[in-house]
Amino acid sequence: MHKPYIVFPLLSAVLLSACATNDLGEPRDLNKTQTGAIIGTVSGAALGAIINHRNRSKGALIGAVGGGLTGAGVGYYMDQQAKDLQKQLQPEIQRGDISVEKRPGDNALLVSMTSNTGFDTNSTALKPSYLPTLNKIAHVLNQYGKTTVTVVGHTDSVGTHAYNQALSERRAQSVLDYFASQNVNPLRLESYGKGETEPRADNATEAGRQLNRRVELWILPVVAN
Repeated sequence: MHKPYIVFPLLSAVLLSACATNDLGEPRDLNKTQTGAIIGTVSGAALGAIINHRNRSKGALIGAVGGGLTGAGVGYYMDQQAKDLQKQLQPEIQRGDISVEKRPGDNALLVSMTSNTGFDTNSTALKPSYLPTLNKIAHVLNQYGKTTVTVVGHTDSVGTHAYNQALSERRAQSVLDYFASQNVNPLRLESYGKGETEPRADNATEAGRQLNRRVELWILPVVAN
């Protein structure tokens, strides 16, 4: 997996992507209720893996961001970041393209977005029309430097495992690379591709496959010992 910028795991935000077509170009519909369901089913196990990875490099990461957050300041910091993301992304939220949610209990932020907003079918190149949205997210990430960002790509089970794995990796990497180009500290960034291995729903139905086609952005606080 290609991760040129990745040294440390990131904070948690989630960009969930569900295409207007599937990854092989087959048409399908995605409504706002389904988009909300994607956001609500973020895996606690996946978040735990990200946190564990981050903790293995915690000392170096704290140094890279100028010190970690402590005590009650952690929750406040993440609450403010969530509010700023919601403010910046209000037009996209109103259209149903994006949702921003702060997960209770773990201070993780989830930003979710339909994949047809970001990518053409079978493509890993970011759509030009999507860049202003990523610019808004990058702006907020740069304001809240004591966080990490992990981008995780997922697909449905249509197509070969090798194709789906590569597509998920490259799409996640495209988002990471763009954030780095917008001056988000590369040491805060990491990307993974999970292909079809972590479905949120049943791939036997089109509705389930819609939920499984996504890119996740996890945004987590850097916490001092």
